[in-house]
Amino acid sequence: MLRLRLLTWDVKDTLLRLRQPVGQSYAAEARAQGLQVQPEALGRSFREVYGAQSRRFPNYGHGQGLSSRQWWLDVVKQSFKLSGVQDEAAVTKLAEKLYRDYCSSNNWELLPGAAETLSRCRQLGFRMGVVSNFDGRLEAILSNCNLRHHFEFVLTSEAAGFAKPDGRIFEQALRLGGARPEQAAHIGDDYSRDYRAARAAGMHSFLLRAAGHAEGPEVPPEHVLPTLSHLLARIEKE
Repeated sequence: MLRLRLLTWDVKDTLLRLRQPVGQSYAAEARAQGLQVQPEALGRSFREVYGAQSRRFPNYGHGQGLSSRQWWLDVVKQSFKLSGVQDEAAVTKLAEKLYRDYCSSNNWELLPGAAETLSRCRQLGFRMGVVSNFDGRLEAILSNCNLRHHFEFVLTSEAAGFAKPDGRIFEQALRLGGARPEQAAHIGDDYSRDYRAARAAGMHSFLLRAAGHAEGPEVPPEHVLPTLSHLLARIEKE
């Protein structure tokens, strides 16, 4: 059994996932304001704009004179414009509303086993924290989804100044959690940013890979979680 003191967690698509695709959410808000935009077109535009913005201003523009709020407002506005909505006042209003709405639990749902697994880990005495490539809204999202109380700290890439897979964000997490690398394990759904990056930092790690998930790089079966409910059994077997 692993002698662990600290568990760190990714959030998006590990503990929480969006209730519906971005294109659908954006199109629904546009309809509420009297605008007709196809969800599929918005989804494509969002992916294109998000990718370009991430390459131009990595980690929400940290160190480049851009706030994460402005980063996101630009992404949302450009997504609507690319989908054919040219009314500047309308897209600004939509961007502001959507930026606020994504803090709400209305847009997020827990993955199966998340609440139960977190509660059990706390009962067993593990210290726990979040390590997530996210902006400052994550604290509010976790609180609104009734998860914040499980964690001693929430470390976002925006606050850390480094995004996974950069090992420095894990080093900060270890300091916050008061643990050495070999006493800690990270749980996430991304092979490069979560599983491999944590191991490169000297930690243990587990990869959430649900059934039917596209197969990625080879990972030892004992490190793979078909669901979060498998975590404690994996820790005991290590």
